[in-house]
Amino acid sequence: MKVLIAHNFYQQPGGEDEVFYSEGNLLKAFGHEPITFVLHNDQVRSMGKASLIRATMWNRSTHREMRRLICEHNPDVVHFHNTFPLASPGVYYAARAEGAAVVQTLHNYRLMCPGAALFRDGKPCEDCVGKSVPWHGVTHKCYRSSTIASAVVAATLTVHGVVGTWRNAVDIYITPSEFTRRKYIQGGFAEDRLVVKPNFVHPDPGVGTGDGGYVAFVGRLSPEKGLDTLLAAWSRPEMKAPLKIVGDGPLADDVRAAVAKFPHIQWLGRMEAAQVYDFLGRARLLVVPSNCYETFGRVAVEAFAKGVPVVAANHGALADIVEDGRTGALFVGGNSQDLARQVQRVLGTSGPTPAMRAAVRNEYLERYTGERNIESLLAIYRRAITSAKNRRLATGRPNNEEGLAYN
Repeated sequence: MKVLIAHNFYQQPGGEDEVFYSEGNLLKAFGHEPITFVLHNDQVRSMGKASLIRATMWNRSTHREMRRLICEHNPDVVHFHNTFPLASPGVYYAARAEGAAVVQTLHNYRLMCPGAALFRDGKPCEDCVGKSVPWHGVTHKCYRSSTIASAVVAATLTVHGVVGTWRNAVDIYITPSEFTRRKYIQGGFAEDRLVVKPNFVHPDPGVGTGDGGYVAFVGRLSPEKGLDTLLAAWSRPEMKAPLKIVGDGPLADDVRAAVAKFPHIQWLGRMEAAQVYDFLGRARLLVVPSNCYETFGRVAVEAFAKGVPVVAANHGALADIVEDGRTGALFVGGNSQDLARQVQRVLGTSGPTPAMRAAVRNEYLERYTGERNIESLLAIYRRAITSAKNRRLATGRPNNEEGLAYN
């Protein structure tokens, strides 16, 4: 199958980028033909405000380039990861105009929430879910702490909602978890177009030894990732287990202060992917204390691949991934006392039991391998192709007639 995969990179690398690369490599590994179309938000620095606003709403140049690529390569499917802000929703119409099936992975909540994370003031926020005009996001400056920038995003969501872009221009939406799917249904998206396909780890990194004697945290040092809850839990007198933190971000100074005060907390900074797998494999336990509604939680699945149990917040997709008592434990999100309690429960007197480590590894093998994922991905592509074919038959128009007005 020939697939054009498209992604607008953010200025700060993140999990969406990793999934984009991983799925492209997975398609290649199983004999398919991925073609890539990428943009990078570093380009924003050279754009004036008016140009950026127009591009966010409808980028004519990316619309034309997308049509050119599809004409050149004739892919069966165009699979979008992120279109914000430079690709713009115009790329959907470009793909439709050339008769390609359109798939969009919903890595975040951007199509409902100007801030993309359903997160505000240190806790989950659903004020804009289901609203035709997400005005709360403007009032609270949810995008880049700017009223103007938030208004541009809100206007984009509103306009494309009114003209039916989210309803009509995408054949299938992929959500990484059932939780994310439920949230988009709550937001008014068509249930029959939302398909769950979790992220994956490929190739299999192999089981770790779990002999490092420490609890691990891997992620961005930021409020939504629950750093305040993590550090508060390890400041409690009963928390004696060594904690090793991998990552960087805006709360780095808070981590430095905790390291200076508590000798059992260590900060290792950033690590390359291969190093992270080794680090996770030697951990007794991974903690994922997110304050936000994660759409998936890839690091939890990476820990599963290494045979490492996970203690996670009991909201968002993490509550779908971690089964309390079998593959780790769930704590009340934002509650540092409960986090400490659940970590101690899983660690016990000698660390996670062999049965729990085996259950974690089996969960990876059954649900999160590349082999499992490629089956699901191809099934979604086939479904999208059928949808696109039916759409063309229903409209009675040749492929190249649809969307010409948007050139």
